[in-house]
Amino acid sequence: MIANPILLQKKYARIIEQFSKREKLSLDAALNFFYHSQIYRLINEGVSDLHCMSDEYLTEELISEYKEIPLENR
Repeated sequence: MIANPILLQKKYARIIEQFSKREKLSLDAALNFFYHSQIYRLINEGVSDLHCMSDEYLTEELISEYKEIPLENR
């Protein structure tokens, strides 16, 4: 299923904002990480209709991906 690009952009904004607050990152840092993340690639490619998942779920997945990166590389 292909999502409406405008709705996807709004979803991305909500996820980035939640991620920024929860990980205490600047919006720029959160935005940069998000657009280089595996979760973004999967949502963007329409894999498993991830765009239909809740913002909270996708934020949790993004945080999990972020925490896999060693502290010195963040």
